[in-house]
Amino acid sequence: MRIEARGLTFDVRTGGPEDGAPVLLLHGFPQHAGEWDAVTPALHAAGLRTYALDQRGYSPGARPDAVEAYRIPELVADAAAVLDALGVTAAHLVGHDWGAIVAWGLAAAHPQRVRTLTAVSVPHPAAMGHALATDPRQKAKSAYMALFRMPGKAEKVLLAMRGAALRRLLRGVGDEATVARYADPMREPGALTAALNWYRAMSGSDMKAVGPVAVPTTYVWSEKDVAIGRTAAEACAARVTGDYRFVVLPGVSHWIPDEAPGPFVEAILARIAGTEEEA
Repeated sequence: MRIEARGLTFDVRTGGPEDGAPVLLLHGFPQHAGEWDAVTPALHAAGLRTYALDQRGYSPGARPDAVEAYRIPELVADAAAVLDALGVTAAHLVGHDWGAIVAWGLAAAHPQRVRTLTAVSVPHPAAMGHALATDPRQKAKSAYMALFRMPGKAEKVLLAMRGAALRRLLRGVGDEATVARYADPMREPGALTAALNWYRAMSGSDMKAVGPVAVPTTYVWSEKDVAIGRTAAEACAARVTGDYRFVVLPGVSHWIPDEAPGPFVEAILARIAGTEEEA
């Protein structure tokens, strides 16, 4: 379905019982709402209604030109506006990678809109900032961002030879068909630039502005994540004032929803279960 919000048109994949508790799913870079396809069947079977959003820059109808349009407050405002358009007062929130940053921001700024938070791979922005300031290994893991923030050059490098570098980046998601499922849309005119603008608009001040999270929260991290190290992952607990669980998946890479949907779904459902019993 398509949702009109904030003067933009967002593509949203829906599923599950219409009267089920709502779950908003926020994807990461360089994927799209399809990254939840291995996760949603179990959520639907559990009676949940899912809304998987193609976020700003990924929905063709929500692709502004200005880099500033991709700042974290804009992305958070999009998620809240989509909930408004869906008529959802409060949802369970699940976000992976950049989608996790949006989810942290929404839960911190608008806790009344979030029943529970399950953040995947990327920790609270303040935890990430702590790791970048104190852990040389995290600095090394995050070095790729310097390239991503270079207009023109990043696109040239990632899209050369029919997107060979982009496909290499996505190797952990699965077979060649799955890689192509995410890489091919990024080769459409303007798509990769819009996705990279999330990195180009990123600022320390916006990251620091994300406050502590009071809603019931689970953070899922995988030991073989090439982008997020243990320092950042373990620093996350100090940024959550509500009930908090830290789930570590051994032997799994950054692409948790694709690579390990089973244990990931278990973490989501365990987080949601208590609140739904109380509702």
